[in-house]
Amino acid sequence: MKKWFFTPLALLLANIVSAQFNESPILNKQNEDKKLLNWGYFLGLNQYDFKIEYKENAQDILVSKSFGFNVGLIGEVRLNEFLDVRFEPGLHYGSRLMGFPGFDNERDAIREVKSTYINFPLLLKASTRRYGNFKPFLLGGVSTGLNLGSNEESLDDNSSGTFRMKKWVYNYEIGFGIDFYLEYFKFTPSIRGVFAITDELIPDNDPNSPWTGNIESLKTRGIFINFTFE
Repeated sequence: MKKWFFTPLALLLANIVSAQFNESPILNKQNEDKKLLNWGYFLGLNQYDFKIEYKENAQDILVSKSFGFNVGLIGEVRLNEFLDVRFEPGLHYGSRLMGFPGFDNERDAIREVKSTYINFPLLLKASTRRYGNFKPFLLGGVSTGLNLGSNEESLDDNSSGTFRMKKWVYNYEIGFGIDFYLEYFKFTPSIRGVFAITDELIPDNDPNSPWTGNIESLKTRGIFINFTFE
């Protein structure tokens, strides 16, 4: 799957670089940024982590990260030459393995946390002037996400093998990228950090639980690598 994703992407990026950075590039889509409204979609990868704060000093809970995928839509409103407001609803799937210390068997020590977020970010995009067929930018804003795999309503907890999180999480997001103006569309690779500002943990029913009893708060951290087509 990774081969089919990265091979055409590498070829596309190679063509973009060779076409955009020659001495006299032909200007593509010269009126693209003059429209009040703009639409598109994105595909990408993510890697989720946890920031864990503890009540007392103890051996850390280990988090093993893996790559997931992103897909979604883009709606953009132009404010002026340099500023745009973007709404990017999307589906973000990721998985994390949590290793809890103090257990002798894998069944109790390991919890796989699968998360499927429906994310609703509202972002401000600040761009530079256009240089030939590319334009760098910074973006940042806030988002709320609905975690479809939270297990919030489950009556079972870690004593039964179920790790529970809250359905709704609130984040701030910051990132950067480059708009490339191709002949038929605008292509944008970007990197973004996502940081939860609310505690997502639902503690176990036992306040002295060996899994959640020492956790003060658990907040998602993530990196998104998105490829946008507009």
